Amino acid sequence: MTTETQKETLGFQTEVKQLLHLMIHSLYSNKEIFLRELISNASDAVDKLRFEAVSNADLLSDDPNLRVRIGFDADAGTITIDDNGIGMSRDEAISNLGTIAKSGTAQFLEQLSGDQKKDSQLIGQFGVGFYSAFIVADKVTVETRRAGSDEAVRWESEGTGEFTIEAIDKTSRGTSITLHLKEDGKEFADNWRLRSLVSKYSDHISIPVEMLKVPMPEYDEEGNVKEVSDAEPTWEAVNSAKALWTRPRNEVSDEEYKEFYKHVSHDYQEPLKWSHNKVEGKLEYTSLLYIPAKAPQDLWNRDMLRGLKLYVQRVFIMDDAEAFLPPYMRFVKGVIDSNDLSLNVSREILQNDNAVDSMRSALTKRVLDMLSKMAKNDAETYQKFWDEFGNVLKEGPADDFGNKDKIAELLRFSTTHTDNAAQTESLKDYVERMAEGQDKIYYIYAENHNTAKNSPHLEVLRKKGYEVLLLSDRIDEWMMSSLREFDGKSFQDVTKGKLDIEVEESEEQKKEKEQKAEQIKPLLDRMKSVLEEKVTSVNSTDRLTNSPACLVVGEFDMGLQMRRLLEQAGQQLPESKPSLEVNPDHPIVQKMDAESDEDRFADMAWLLYEQATLAEGGQLDDPATFVSRMNKLIVQMSN
Repeated sequence: MTTETQKETLGFQTEVKQLLHLMIHSLYSNKEIFLRELISNASDAVDKLRFEAVSNADLLSDDPNLRVRIGFDADAGTITIDDNGIGMSRDEAISNLGTIAKSGTAQFLEQLSGDQKKDSQLIGQFGVGFYSAFIVADKVTVETRRAGSDEAVRWESEGTGEFTIEAIDKTSRGTSITLHLKEDGKEFADNWRLRSLVSKYSDHISIPVEMLKVPMPEYDEEGNVKEVSDAEPTWEAVNSAKALWTRPRNEVSDEEYKEFYKHVSHDYQEPLKWSHNKVEGKLEYTSLLYIPAKAPQDLWNRDMLRGLKLYVQRVFIMDDAEAFLPPYMRFVKGVIDSNDLSLNVSREILQNDNAVDSMRSALTKRVLDMLSKMAKNDAETYQKFWDEFGNVLKEGPADDFGNKDKIAELLRFSTTHTDNAAQTESLKDYVERMAEGQDKIYYIYAENHNTAKNSPHLEVLRKKGYEVLLLSDRIDEWMMSSLREFDGKSFQDVTKGKLDIEVEESEEQKKEKEQKAEQIKPLLDRMKSVLEEKVTSVNSTDRLTNSPACLVVGEFDMGLQMRRLLEQAGQQLPESKPSLEVNPDHPIVQKMDAESDEDRFADMAWLLYEQATLAEGGQLDDPATFVSRMNKLIVQMSN
């Protein structure tokens, strides 16, 4: 057919001029995503054709195999994206390409209602993707013919204030977009570069994205390259063209889930567990979440971007969409795919809207449920998870108050039940083993496991048969500050405040204890006068059975370990001093009570304080003086 050519020059809508300026100069930080945008639009066009073909099958009759094709000419500096989707009429081309929010989807969705809108599965929120072509091109040519029509048009613009449109001959339906690349955009006119971008951004859209097959060179017996055949080149799909997460769970094998995990995570180990769910109702989205087997090296860098891959109807939007899970779940990998999200003009930043908040809440519960089932039904696998990611999960009680109780059930601890450094015991295990009369969950925090395990603070608890949580990870004290109780039992730090432990005593024993307390008061006062620059008070205690002394901070004061960590980090903290508690039955304390030499008494008092400091993992201000005192005492004892 022949068409009389009549070229018309029209001006862009004012907002489009502004958009083009933004697009070209500052909107996208990443030039390569122009291909994602144009493939996305082509996918839209195919989805529309599928929808209209439901009621008019003839639209597909001449070319039923829907696809997007990408071609390039490195010499000419062009890239062409061609689809056999719905296409556009002359008026639609002027409207959709000359104004914002009419990339062919906004008005199309407005015309739908009820179930049609639900079933159309169109992406209707991105009316500016086409203009991203001008990031890499200084001229764009669009040739298009609407399905069911014989008329075709060519739209052309250099991205300034106007465009031209003219009638042309086009033998097939659909749209072909040719980018005339800028000098700094010609790097994209390359076979392997384009293939890698399709794999990166459009691997899982539901239609094939095809490129010409690259013939492999053939060699003769002498090793020379044979002449290339004149056979017609063939097109091959360069994307997988299947969105695994959109398939029913019962149609996806474990091997497919594992392979997909490797694709989305770039991790070559198999995942521990996964959860694949489709949510329907007020919000409709599909999630596929994975728990990795190994922690990455940068897990503790909280500033690193992490999150789920975000798709909208299988079109890749971004990696590391952090808005959908809290930071303490930054180990989770996977995909979320929805049509209900509000995105900004570049699709790079999610807006803080109610839909995102609802999805974040639901996905967080989904991960916690997955971990709870793993802990209950597969303790060995859960232990592997805990060994890798337990310290990250410990951030949860402080970060996520609403799910604090669920997180507490997932925590694992080292305890005096085994005295082993491995964190294998749950709070549920602890409560079930609580001794008769015990009404609290006791814990101690120290610099390392051995310091915690051997702390003088545990002596009376071990004597009573009370189990103690042994905490030595840096995150532990912060975590415990957010845990108030578990199963109705409150937590108590054994190094803080008074230790409320009932000790069965006869009346005679109580009287004897009171007499000892009265008798030791002068000694405590003498020690306080020596150590007043380091301690707030010196008190008698019954929390010690073998050691002569220990340091105790106030019930509501910051722990000594946390204080040291913050000071090492450069934090300015108000001055605070611990109390020194002494065991009146210990031979050293009794020896001090009888000591009349004040210099010798002072040395012994300082040694008790310094020993107590070392026993709880602290550092001495003056180790040399400590050694000197020790040497002096040893000499005196040997004489």
